Amino acid sequence: MKKSLTRAEMLTVSLMLFGMFFGAGNLIFPPMLGKLSGGKVWISLSFFCITAVVFPILGTLVVAKTKGLTNLAKKVSPMFALIFPMLIYLSIGPGLGIPRAATLPFEMAFKPYLPESFNVNLARFLYTCAFFGCAYWLALNPKKIVKRSGKFLTPALLTLITLLFVGVLSKKVFMPMNPSQAYMSSPHFTGFLEGYNTMDTIAALNFGLVISLAIRAMNINNDKDVLTYTKKGGVVAGAFLVIIYTMLSFVGYSTAGLFPKTTNGAEILTNVARFTFGSFGAVLLASIFTLACLTTCIGLITSVSQYFFELTNKMTYRKWATLWTVTALVVSNFGLNTILKLSVPVLSAIYPVSLVLIVLSLSENLFKKSTAVYKWTSYVTVFVSVVSTVANTLEANKISIGAANSFLNSLPLYKEGMVWVIPAFFTMFVGCVLVRFLSSNKENLELELENQ
Repeated sequence: MKKSLTRAEMLTVSLMLFGMFFGAGNLIFPPMLGKLSGGKVWISLSFFCITAVVFPILGTLVVAKTKGLTNLAKKVSPMFALIFPMLIYLSIGPGLGIPRAATLPFEMAFKPYLPESFNVNLARFLYTCAFFGCAYWLALNPKKIVKRSGKFLTPALLTLITLLFVGVLSKKVFMPMNPSQAYMSSPHFTGFLEGYNTMDTIAALNFGLVISLAIRAMNINNDKDVLTYTKKGGVVAGAFLVIIYTMLSFVGYSTAGLFPKTTNGAEILTNVARFTFGSFGAVLLASIFTLACLTTCIGLITSVSQYFFELTNKMTYRKWATLWTVTALVVSNFGLNTILKLSVPVLSAIYPVSLVLIVLSLSENLFKKSTAVYKWTSYVTVFVSVVSTVANTLEANKISIGAANSFLNSLPLYKEGMVWVIPAFFTMFVGCVLVRFLSSNKENLELELENQ
């Protein structure tokens, strides 16, 4: 039995985890943060990394520790353990992450350069067929995902991003803009919210099982050793995320004055790549977007297929992988906008409880692992987040909810999409106090009985 991983193997595992986290969204958030935050860029980036790096890595560790998201959810209730993981895997997998993994790089890096006479729908179909064919083949054997993603795909992605960063440095451009109102008044909270909006913590709950399986596939079977290597891999992957986020934020920060009219990170990167490398910039950016989305897509196909394989035991892993890949191919070409209308509200509703479960798991010794604290804190969070999500959805569709809307808007953090924070942590605090109080009374009673 193998008892340890070499440094090279540990690095490969870490790069695989980084690659699964780092998708197209992770590419486009930091450049925009760099542009809008101006001189506040470094403090904003620091708080961005709390929710975009620290929480996702902690989520990976928690899932590895509990041997799967289902086991973590069982601490709330058996019914919750069935519904909650299924919603997460379906919404961020075939409902959002997998189909978008193909359409985003096509829309951002390929479509702008198509000849006007070329049929866009045909081009999208051909691109997504090639993309999903590659992702499916790479995800077919979870035991080989470390080698395929960690040894080849992710290092290639890191090399290309570094090339873009070095190219910008070589131009010696430094034209930052003044911070926007949001970053000027509160760079800490705005950066924190931008990281929160990446929703990477939900992905972490998916990928925790994948990283654990990958380590076990390298003949590390002791649970304690698996958790130890997951921690090390998470720390290294987190370090890579911080480095790449810093590079991309600097790109947006230093070139803001060159492209003042850009409205998102994709436009910033497109302009910067063209400015720095000319026509080669289009090829470079297309490669970066494709690799970033491909590594994430592989992780999502693997985690979703593994979950349903273990849940049902009626279909093989390969059949589940085939089902979700074909579904994503169809959705990405014919029904992405429709399914996004369903999956995004679901994600918005379950994202807060994902964060709360991680906090509860990391601090469960404070309330003596009480099921009641898990249950009530999670249920309060679900209730508040579902109500706010429904209200936001109705408001987005211009459906008036009258006085209820005014009341919700008056609540702390409602406009920021974090109205659940105070109720959740208040419930957790009360639960901790009650558990410790009741436990103390029980111990005192037992001592009195012993002394009688």
